[in-house]
Amino acid sequence: MATFCRNIALIPFFLLLSLTFSDFGVTCLGVNYGQVANNLPPPDKVVDLLSSLKITKSRIYDTNPQVLTAFANSNIELIVTVENQMLAVLVDPQQALQWVSTHIKPYFPATKITGIAVGNEVFTDDDTSLIQNLVPATVSIHGALVQLGLDKYIQVSTPNSLAVLEESYPPSAGSFKTEVAGIMSQYLQFLSSTKAPFWINAYTYFAYKDAPNRISLDYALFNPNSGMVDPYTKLHYDNMLYAQVDAAIFAMARLGYNGIEVRVSETGWPSKGDPNEVGATVVNAATYNKNLLRRQMANEGTPLRPNMRLEVYLFALFNEDMKPGPTSERNYGLFQPDGTMAYNVGLSALSTPSSSSTPSSASISLASSATKVKP
Repeated sequence: MATFCRNIALIPFFLLLSLTFSDFGVTCLGVNYGQVANNLPPPDKVVDLLSSLKITKSRIYDTNPQVLTAFANSNIELIVTVENQMLAVLVDPQQALQWVSTHIKPYFPATKITGIAVGNEVFTDDDTSLIQNLVPATVSIHGALVQLGLDKYIQVSTPNSLAVLEESYPPSAGSFKTEVAGIMSQYLQFLSSTKAPFWINAYTYFAYKDAPNRISLDYALFNPNSGMVDPYTKLHYDNMLYAQVDAAIFAMARLGYNGIEVRVSETGWPSKGDPNEVGATVVNAATYNKNLLRRQMANEGTPLRPNMRLEVYLFALFNEDMKPGPTSERNYGLFQPDGTMAYNVGLSALSTPSSSSTPSSASISLASSATKVKP
């Protein structure tokens, strides 16, 4: 795999994804499997799709029993999520033990659960009571894992919006917002003591959309560009995602935490948007995703941590037709719910002449009567 990763830049992108998903697998890249839709395939068909693409990491936004059962014996690593509204309950260690005993233990190890996300973007949620409950709930859930002997296999963390940062440019100026710094310190202490990662949802699309006249599209898309040099560290950045990650690393360092790994729990680019959503196009989405994939398969780290491969989860597997908000929110998917690519990035090349009469593994039949499963 390492040899293939090093040589990936030499392969024309027309064949890149087909080769990657079909023959070599995307062991470097995770994919978020959201379910805010009424037309998605059943979980067993989703596992078939992920397996056919040899994707080995995924993240879901709940602990849906059907999904957890479907992922059993698939060898796909799975991050599950505690919904925000459950945090207040799980502050109680006994409730947390009951939750882990019911939602995690019966499925493990057949279902390869490797992480529990305690809420999602809690530090920037409008409900400020969530922030007060985050650390106690996280500690209680980890304590339950310890009690059940699962803490060696399952990490506990929480995905953070990039909006948790007060400053992110240049990366060396990275700092957390003052109003969350106190609880953030407690949270980072937990991550440090349990060796869990700091998860961040980082979308270069949002930065570009908000300031298209100031931010280079190529810089946001990983395309060749002159980049920027941090005036304090003198590190050169040729893409915005790595700059965002390093800003989070510097923000943690400002609170006294230097050794915590940063992982990208979500990133992506929408293929469609409203008229005022600058840059939300099929071409840009395809470009961002294929460039990100190339970087992942090269096992790259960021300029600040070049020898630590950056773990990334792409958002998302499917377009989700019931997500609220602007049009872009419903168009982050690599796939349509019927299993076809949301845009043409070469996956049709998976069909070989000897099997031209059968569907390719990437467009496996996903007809479904599945109902909406709330994340």
